[in-house]
Amino acid sequence: MSAATTTAVPGPDGAASRLGWALADSWTMTRRELAHWARQPVAVVVNLLFPVMLLLMFTYLVGGGRGVPGDPTEYLVPGMLALTMAFGLEATMLAVTQDLGKGVIDRFRSMPMVPGAVLVGRSAADMLQSVVSLAVMTGVGYAVGWRWHNGAAAALGAVGLLLLLRFAMLWVGIQLAMVAGRPEMVTAVQILVWPVGFLSNVFATPASMPGWLGAVVEWNPMSATATAVRELFGNPGGATGSWAAENAELLAVLWPVAIIAAFFPLAVRKFARLSR
Repeated sequence: MSAATTTAVPGPDGAASRLGWALADSWTMTRRELAHWARQPVAVVVNLLFPVMLLLMFTYLVGGGRGVPGDPTEYLVPGMLALTMAFGLEATMLAVTQDLGKGVIDRFRSMPMVPGAVLVGRSAADMLQSVVSLAVMTGVGYAVGWRWHNGAAAALGAVGLLLLLRFAMLWVGIQLAMVAGRPEMVTAVQILVWPVGFLSNVFATPASMPGWLGAVVEWNPMSATATAVRELFGNPGGATGSWAAENAELLAVLWPVAIIAAFFPLAVRKFARLSR
């Protein structure tokens, strides 16, 4: 005769106990995602090298940042750092849809664990990968001649804005992945990210564009982050004198916060309803 063994979730003894249980479950899910890196090193390397390839291509072949006073590389690299925060979302979306298709998430939901730990673990692993990607891109940018000029505190502020944008984009990706539901739909959904990335001031100044297009570009969330990061790094920003350009640091905070406020609850609600 065999006996089934079950693990009980600790009762609500207090806020500290519940928080500790939630952190432990989230860390377990984060370690699960990190373990995938060791089993899929090629995918990790490709995600790191793709933005590097774009940076080198626009630096030496296409000529991004041309027409900006000073070294065009100092305009291009901060923009590419912002654009990098949109890359790699397909890996997150694929991971979520594959877990859905294999029933992994349903299995997790049936276990004695905090329900939100799956999403927290996924987002924590993604943010760690984003930090690595930023470090790689910064090193490559330094190698091609880019420099920052405003000291360590301002540089850390710029990195913080970049990671805030990534965190916002991450929840958009998680929500879209759960809506798509199948890995084969991810490519179609990922196409939606490209217009946001390229309809920005990453590669060219809004002043070099037709008036109506330049106005649209300046209000792009990625443009706000790119302009704010350039200001913090002390790089040329191609400022146009518009309200959006002059308040880029404010918009670089407000846009991601608004995106998180919209998509985080949607993702949590969608996750809660997956197996109903």
